Amino acid sequence: MRKRFVGLRRLWTATDLRNRILITVALLLIYRLAAHVPVPGVDREAIAAVLDSQTGTGNLLSLFDLLSGGTVSNFSVLAMGVYPYITAQIILQLLIPIIPALKARMEDDQREGRQWMEKWTYYLAIPMALLNAIGQIRLFQTGGVQIIPNFGFSGPNLLPTITTLITMTGGTMFAIWLGELISEYGIRNQGLSLIIFSGIVARMPQSVGALWADQQTRYFAVSLFIVLAAITVFAIVVVSQGRRNVPVMYPGRRVGNRQSMPVRGSLPLLVNMAGMIPIIFASAILSFPAIIAGLFLGSQTEWVRNFSLTIQNLFANPQNVGYITIYFSIVVLFTFFYTDVLFQQQNYGENLKRSGAQVPGVTRGGPTQRYLNKVLRRITLPGALLLGTVAVLPFLAGLLFVGLPTGGSQGFFAIGSGLLIVVGVVKETFFGLETELKLRGYDDALLIR
Repeated sequence: MRKRFVGLRRLWTATDLRNRILITVALLLIYRLAAHVPVPGVDREAIAAVLDSQTGTGNLLSLFDLLSGGTVSNFSVLAMGVYPYITAQIILQLLIPIIPALKARMEDDQREGRQWMEKWTYYLAIPMALLNAIGQIRLFQTGGVQIIPNFGFSGPNLLPTITTLITMTGGTMFAIWLGELISEYGIRNQGLSLIIFSGIVARMPQSVGALWADQQTRYFAVSLFIVLAAITVFAIVVVSQGRRNVPVMYPGRRVGNRQSMPVRGSLPLLVNMAGMIPIIFASAILSFPAIIAGLFLGSQTEWVRNFSLTIQNLFANPQNVGYITIYFSIVVLFTFFYTDVLFQQQNYGENLKRSGAQVPGVTRGGPTQRYLNKVLRRITLPGALLLGTVAVLPFLAGLLFVGLPTGGSQGFFAIGSGLLIVVGVVKETFFGLETELKLRGYDDALLIR
């Protein structure tokens, strides 16, 4: 315990680290202030009415509101946060193994490949932000509520609509820029993660307050919230730290006429290599059917109108059993798929072969890569099941409180993906700060043990 306090004290006494922490806090405060700047012309009362409702659309938007840090309820210029950038990043990562030219570019020069990825991620984030903005506005309109009057792409509505979309896209790019500033001048490589983290943490007290608001169930609801939160945090920490150490033999070095003995090492394979990406991807995918179905609710054809209503009831209601089942399945399947894509890009088989290393009993090169793939897929199963369970846990808990007039069921949305992001960011941030301290010679600065 004493070493932890020593490490925290040295974070403040190291001038450069202290400045980085202060810059990070200042930039996060700017982000939170900008989160309260509404889109021009938005009807705040109409937004509050949709979010307070117990409809499927209201529950889905409440989940988005938690993950965005309250920007959806304000419908601020930062209503989409940095998620369009993350979506663009995922799309490009998935395209690399599919398109041979992209795969060759990344393998020929990794540094140039990373720069190419960063540039095109910014380019792709712009159309993704435009589509996301249209989707959010359309999702509110599926409940028959016009949060932005005269929104449309025809006649006199065209210019105000384009202005609204440019404003929201500009807000997203501003949030991305703040995240890049944090990574460059603040806590290294944690900018976008801390942007998301600050929003979720700022919204959690309100989620707990929604549970406490109902006098009949407040004690049971808050107690259940605390128990589920503790179990979720424990499971996230255990699984995120879990790894399988595959034994590897590294060749000995020659010193003069003497050849040293081979060195026995290990290659750690993480149980959860995908992190929170599958949950973000699944949430984005499941929001599209409800948005598209909402466009056909006013159709003159009865069967089209009924089919659209069925689709919307399924995909716009997180407390629907069908939605929960589909959400869990997509998270689990995409965890396997995304982990496999990331692992293939790292190409451990060829890298070990170049260094002369070998997994005992396995041929170098391709056979080693296939063996490691087999091991990784086997240990990914508990990680995928955990992510799926964490994703649907708040919806399952909320089923106990469906129909509360205070919206208490929405209070459980803070558990699950929100906690997964918070715990992951806190862990990575502290490990990063510990590394910074050790690089400065503070070997006893053990912040996490």
